[in-house]
Amino acid sequence: MTVTATSVGESDQLEPRNVPGARTWSRRLVPAAAAALSGLLLYVSFPPRTLWWLALPAFAVFAWVLRGRSWKAGLGLGYLFGLGFLLPLLVWTGVEVGPGPWLALVVIEAIFVALVGAGVAAVSKLPGWPVWAAAVWIAGEAARARVPFEGFPWGKVAFGQADGVFLPLAAVGGTPVLGFAVVLCGFGLYEVVRLAVRTRRTGTVRRAAAAVGLLCVAVPVVGAVAARPLVSDKAEDGSVTVAAIQGNVPRAGLDFNSQRRAVLDYHARETERLAAEVKAGKVARPDFVLWPENSSDIDPFANPDARAVIDKAAKAIGVPISVGGVVERDGKLYNEQILWDPAKGPIDTYDKRQIQPFGEYLPLRSFIGAINKNWTAMVRQDFSRGTEPGVFTMDGAKVGLVTCYEAAFDWTVRSEVTDGAQMISVPSNNATFDRSEMTYQQLAMSRVRAVEHSRTVTVPVTSGVSAMIMPDGKITQKTGMFVADSLVQKVPLRSSQTPATRLGVLPEIALVLVAAGGLGWAVGAGLRGRRAGDV
Repeated sequence: MTVTATSVGESDQLEPRNVPGARTWSRRLVPAAAAALSGLLLYVSFPPRTLWWLALPAFAVFAWVLRGRSWKAGLGLGYLFGLGFLLPLLVWTGVEVGPGPWLALVVIEAIFVALVGAGVAAVSKLPGWPVWAAAVWIAGEAARARVPFEGFPWGKVAFGQADGVFLPLAAVGGTPVLGFAVVLCGFGLYEVVRLAVRTRRTGTVRRAAAAVGLLCVAVPVVGAVAARPLVSDKAEDGSVTVAAIQGNVPRAGLDFNSQRRAVLDYHARETERLAAEVKAGKVARPDFVLWPENSSDIDPFANPDARAVIDKAAKAIGVPISVGGVVERDGKLYNEQILWDPAKGPIDTYDKRQIQPFGEYLPLRSFIGAINKNWTAMVRQDFSRGTEPGVFTMDGAKVGLVTCYEAAFDWTVRSEVTDGAQMISVPSNNATFDRSEMTYQQLAMSRVRAVEHSRTVTVPVTSGVSAMIMPDGKITQKTGMFVADSLVQKVPLRSSQTPATRLGVLPEIALVLVAAGGLGWAVGAGLRGRRAGDV
């Protein structure tokens, strides 16, 4: 590849002229391969691996691929980056239903990354381009979290940083600020290396450009260190002893649901086993118990036998239980958390608000049914959405409910905290996805949420991995996968709000406006350049 010394606002790559065909193909294939491989590198930075720092070279290589190119080239290279990242990240979506839905999801979601690639290429010619480019990435994530079908934020850069040095920034401005810092640092790393190579080759130093590059690396790191005082696991409102029950399922896969009574019995049995250990003095008595999503897919309001099983378990442990049920009310289905008192029975409910497309409801049902009737058979009836935040008062503690898929969405978690939650529970059901990486990816989201809102987060899961997470994001206890187990721990209650909680969506809006400003500047500069060339 022929490279020439250029200014910060010019391309580092010249278009090939009068070169042999093989060399032309090489100049096209190398950036394409680098784009796909850098996307793969970003995937490797995500859980269950703890290689969070690989996100930095991933974005550095992505910057090398895009800087100075046309927006059309950026579109294609961005799409390859998106495929390299999302194909392995989301492979779990096809574990039980085959590759069709997985590939369709990736093909659609990668379009957002392609548009980001076009935007990054456009702003890469501007002074201070890493800032504009990192904001463009966050704007792409913001769009992906909202459309289509109310969005799919899985794979936000922030969710790969649960073990990273940048994590405290989640408490400053949530996942947008955390993700922005990581991407900015990666782009800044490329800029520092590029200018160092240029200086060594030409002997000239562009001080302003070098300062920008160094600041883009240093500011996110310094900001993360400065934000550490926001991260604390100290109790503000006392402590409670919590039990999280993982009852397990008869078998993994989609047909676990056909064993609904067995799943309910497993969770009741594990709760009764825990009660026996408490009575024997082996385990501290919990103040309340948390069951996972789908722990009672038999509606206990309509089925006396299911109600009796839950009642028996609640009386055995002698404290309130949050039960995950599927409930039909007025002809509508709800994915519901039910607060079950050992003396009074069900006394409060929370209906899941952010329901999963193609899992809990089927968009475009008529169209999809014409293509594949098996899919409509699997989702016979759409779930309905809840409308109110869910905060249960359990033995005096206010517990915010965020059901499974909801943990990926910023607004669902924040709404529970602003509604008074002193801790958060993320009841989940991952049995459908077997032993894939999905459960670890989701667990990392809960760790980020713990720091974002400075709350203890418990994650009771039907089949694993269940966990106790402190407000500083550290996991103190966790279970294995596909085992029956229970976790009991004294955890802190907190009521103060982080800047991220107070600011809500404002940091994301600010970064989207920065991206829009950069894109507007780039488009304007391009138009002025064309007019000058026509004169």
